[in-house]
Amino acid sequence: MDEYVEIWDKTGKPTGDKAFKSEVHRRGWFHPTVHVWFYTRQNQVLLQKRADTKDTFPGLWDVSVAGHIHAGETPMEAVLREVEEEIGIRILPEDLNFMGRFLSEQAHPGGILDREFQYVYLTELKVPLQALKADPKEVAALELCSLLRLAEEVWGMADVGKYVPHSKPYYSAVLKALKSRP
Repeated sequence: MDEYVEIWDKTGKPTGDKAFKSEVHRRGWFHPTVHVWFYTRQNQVLLQKRADTKDTFPGLWDVSVAGHIHAGETPMEAVLREVEEEIGIRILPEDLNFMGRFLSEQAHPGGILDREFQYVYLTELKVPLQALKADPKEVAALELCSLLRLAEEVWGMADVGKYVPHSKPYYSAVLKALKSRP
């Protein structure tokens, strides 16, 4: 589904314009997205395997939930919507801890230039893995992974073919935040 997203400038400020996500990717315009990392009290992290039909990084393991912020939507509204759409649960705004905003610029096959300002959140997974209902158009599989294993596998991108290649500063900040969570 192609939705309208806001176009931002290279400093992360809205320009007041919007376009379909496909055009934003084709033209390499900056735009906002959300990422949500779910963790458990047993030091596990929820990972999603991206559907094989995705335009970007098909079949790779990634953040628990991610998506574009629709035009006119706040990051919080996008988080709540994306979590329900992708894994079938509802969470509350007070359950989320804002971790930071990151810039990501990635070129993909097919002429996609994805320039995102990613709003990243952490939250505890309060239901069993079996209670999640992955949207097959978005998510091929869900898995709980130990924080230690995730750190070993993404640190320095030791397993490049398995995970979405987020930047080292991004993974470093996420791993640090997950390790030091309350």
